[in-house]
Amino acid sequence: MSADAWAVTLAIGERAHSKLKSERVDRVSENQDPARGRMAGLDRQSQDRRIDDTMLIREAQRGNRGAFEELVRHYDQAVLRLALHLTGTEHDAQDVYQDAFLKAYKNIGSFRFECSFYTWIYRIVTNLCLDHLRKKNVRKEEAPVAKDADGGEYSLLDQVPDARAGANPERDLLRRQLGARIAGALEKLTPRERMVFELKHYHGLKLRTVGEILHTTEETAKNTLFRATQKLRGALADMR
Repeated sequence: MSADAWAVTLAIGERAHSKLKSERVDRVSENQDPARGRMAGLDRQSQDRRIDDTMLIREAQRGNRGAFEELVRHYDQAVLRLALHLTGTEHDAQDVYQDAFLKAYKNIGSFRFECSFYTWIYRIVTNLCLDHLRKKNVRKEEAPVAKDADGGEYSLLDQVPDARAGANPERDLLRRQLGARIAGALEKLTPRERMVFELKHYHGLKLRTVGEILHTTEETAKNTLFRATQKLRGALADMR
């Protein structure tokens, strides 16, 4: 690894470590109300941002490391949140986060401006997460949910205390139970079904964009989303 790549890795790693603290709290609230509006901002980037990104990419392609680090600052929260949603654990999310930006740094010279930078970086993240989920399905060594003494499943991330003033214990319990059921249902989807569902409903992306990220068509993404939704409805039918 070159000295520049190593320096970028260190900078990204430090940023990931500091941001995971706030992302853990964000994840708790998202189980109750998916942050579609917050993440949808990426799908509605202004023309000014696109122009700004283009300038930064061109500078990064000329070897300007500062320009690439500015791109990281533009998208680090979105990338980290996506990795956390798709892997389900902080450790794996941080690994994906670092690997994604390091891969982007090494391949920035091959960026051809055929899509936006966020579509490109999302594609890198989703591919890394797909690899992770496929390996986990084979190994079955770890799961994003744990079991309590009665055998029920719960999300580890949902155990983060709600420190907001006036938090309602009963409502908090119901939210955690709902979050655990949703997490368990998502685990039963195929990696690609889960990916499409997460990108569409948790990150507010259009199916056309989801198709671009996953190197498939909008119609295929739509069919995959339909299958995922039907499976989730079946798994959560008793909660209606």
